Order: sequence, then structure tokens, then C-alpha cells
Amino acid sequence: MRAAASRIPAEARAVSAIARRVFADGLLAVYLHGSAVAGGLRPQSDVDILAVIDQPMSDAMRKNLLSSLLDVSGRYPVSPGTPPCIELMVFLGDHLAAPAFPARSEFVYGEWLREGFEAGTVPKPHSDPENTLVLAQARQQACPLFGPAPVDLLAEIPMDHIRRAMLEALPALLVNLPGDERNVLLTLARMWRTAATGEFVTKDIAADWAASRLPKQPARTLLHAREGYLGNVRDDWTIRQDEAGQAAACLHQHVLSLL
Repeated sequence: MRAAASRIPAEARAVSAIARRVFADGLLAVYLHGSAVAGGLRPQSDVDILAVIDQPMSDAMRKNLLSSLLDVSGRYPVSPGTPPCIELMVFLGDHLAAPAFPARSEFVYGEWLREGFEAGTVPKPHSDPENTLVLAQARQQACPLFGPAPVDLLAEIPMDHIRRAMLEALPALLVNLPGDERNVLLTLARMWRTAATGEFVTKDIAADWAASRLPKQPARTLLHAREGYLGNVRDDWTIRQDEAGQAAACLHQHVLSLL
């Protein structure tokens, strides 16, 4: 089923048009996934796009695609009235029929990488556990903007690959806690929910689920992160460092117990 026109962000349409221009007949599919289809974009949500192509990208394609994305993607953090950030991942169709672990992307664009891109870095093929998690979630939830249904191109990711991907992603995630408290806590909650149920849900839904299973103080801290994600509070973490660390440690243990 294609995404309802009313819920396709303008930025998703723009990226789909860019992909069709850059890849021409080599483009197999473009999918909208993430928050936009799982529950609606939140104030700081990225517009998540996944593209599938039939041939490796040339250097000219990489530079062309990167230049176009830098023009249309909003900068992080998003301010009211400004465009949302775009995250685009490009995969080779041949790599998706029976994905290896970790899955290999052909190209990744995200606003956390903008500084390097503006300094001249061009995305290259990269194998990463995060790619595995994105493909697993997209197969469950993505809506096609161009091409067939996701189940026709994206092979099912085994649950042991999903658990292994989360296990390998945890150390880098926890290192980023200082300065990225909200995102780290909510990502840990999502990991716990996925490890327990096999489902991928939005960060706010995962936070509600996890908070109901946590002791009082970590639950309160996680729900504060949820409210910041929803734009209901200005979540200043400079005065909550200890609470964030305690909540992260608690969530981490619950995730590890299922991996």
C-alpha cells in the first residue's frame, strides 16, 4: 500500500524526485519509513527515506546526490517553521536479497554528518549494525513512494541479526549520552521494546512502554525525555546529568538481558 498523500512530507517528495533524477533507470524503489509512517513526525523527527538501486553509485552520483540533499535538508536542531532534517540511506538491491551482517549501505546522508560533508567528505559504502536495524524496521513499516511494496525487495531480517545489531550498537550509543541525553534514553527504550517484542515503534510509544516497567526515578527521567521529543517541554539536561546516567544504566541492563 502506498503512503496516504496527506501524510507524505514535502521533503520526502523532494528526495524521491532527486533520487529519480540521480539514478534514472537504475532506481528500483524509494520508501518513506520511520516516524512519518509509524505514528507521525514529531518536532525533532527526521524524514527517513530508503532508496534501492540496481548498480553501485559512481563518484559523480555521490557528489550530485549529496549536493542536492544539503540544499533540501533542514539543519539540526530544527527550529519552528524550518524544514525537518532528512536521513537518506541507499542500498544495492543485490545486497538485500539475503543481507549479510552487518548490512552494507551504498550511501548514507544524515544531519549529524553535515559538518564533514560541508568540509568535503562524500559518503562511501559502509557496513554497520544500524543499517541492519533500519532495514528490519523498513520492511515492517515502510510505505513506497516509488516502486514495489517493501516485502518485494527487502528480505526479512532474522531476529538474531536484530539482537546482534543492537548489542554491537550499544557501546557507541552510551558514549554519546553526555550532550545527547534525550536521544540516547529514547533509543534505549526502543531497543528494549524491540528486543522484547520484535516490533519497531516510535520513541514516544517506546518510552511509555518502558517507563511502565521501570522504577519510579528512571521512569520519570525517561518520560521527561519523551516530553522533550514531543515538544511539550524544553528539556535542559545540564541539571539532570546524574538522573540521565542512572536511567541509561537501568535501560541498558534491561536491553542486555534480552540480547
